[in-house]
Amino acid sequence: MRALIVGSGGMLARDLEDVLVTAGYDVRPLTVGDLDITAPAAVDAAVSDWAAAGADSVVFNCAAYTNVDGAEADEQRAHLINAVGPGNLAAGCAAAGVDLVHISTDYVFAGDATSPYDVDAPTGPRSAYGRTKLAGEEAVRERAPRSYVVRTAWLYGAGGNNFVKTMARLERERESLSVVDDQRGSPTWSRDLSTALMTLAQTRAYGTYHCTNSGDTTWCGLTRAIFEELGADPARVTPCTTADFPRPAPRPAYSVLSGAALEAVGVPAMRPWRDALAAAFAQCGDALRA
Repeated sequence: MRALIVGSGGMLARDLEDVLVTAGYDVRPLTVGDLDITAPAAVDAAVSDWAAAGADSVVFNCAAYTNVDGAEADEQRAHLINAVGPGNLAAGCAAAGVDLVHISTDYVFAGDATSPYDVDAPTGPRSAYGRTKLAGEEAVRERAPRSYVVRTAWLYGAGGNNFVKTMARLERERESLSVVDDQRGSPTWSRDLSTALMTLAQTRAYGTYHCTNSGDTTWCGLTRAIFEELGADPARVTPCTTADFPRPAPRPAYSVLSGAALEAVGVPAMRPWRDALAAAFAQCGDALRA
């Protein structure tokens, strides 16, 4: 198998590349500097050149505008990267006859559910980031029948900035922390997500999927677990509300995603989030503490 990773260098892309190479894939990573997905001609050339070099090719799109608050101030830029770019990739993949795996987000939902969102649940993004990511999903489905749209949430890993790294740093810097306890989701290790993406891409069961570590918690609960992994007292973490820390972009109160569709096509359920967090610290704790 051959894989083209678009948007390489980011947190998910780094783990994905390592997982694919370890599994024997011929991998070509393309950074944002290597390929501007907002330029249709450049996308078409990159995808067609890669596809022409061999069969069984798949493109993984890890490129995205992920500054949730920044998107509120510059939705046009976020739309260009999160919607127009994926549409270009989808068209290029369709023309070249290769599969596309596109990464999306829980932010496409309103966040007002009380049970895990199924893949066909009504969407209703409440932020600019969520709107642009939903538009990207729609462009991919419309232009690339051989595609997988994969929604994930609360992602962390060894590469790049993320919540786990931030809390590990704050544990060193502060005696106590107040962390939001009225937002609920499923913390997801980018390494586990990468393995699931690879497995899904082998099914040829195109469609929309939810892919997170199983179980759920709040940001406060996650922070207490991080403290436990660091050997620190979790009681130093106290709960607060979303209203206590207002942000430019509204956050979903409930982001738990059902993995039923993924399991239905033979992709095993991802391990519980707490087990994944322990494994992440065991495997790459130095990077998470950095």
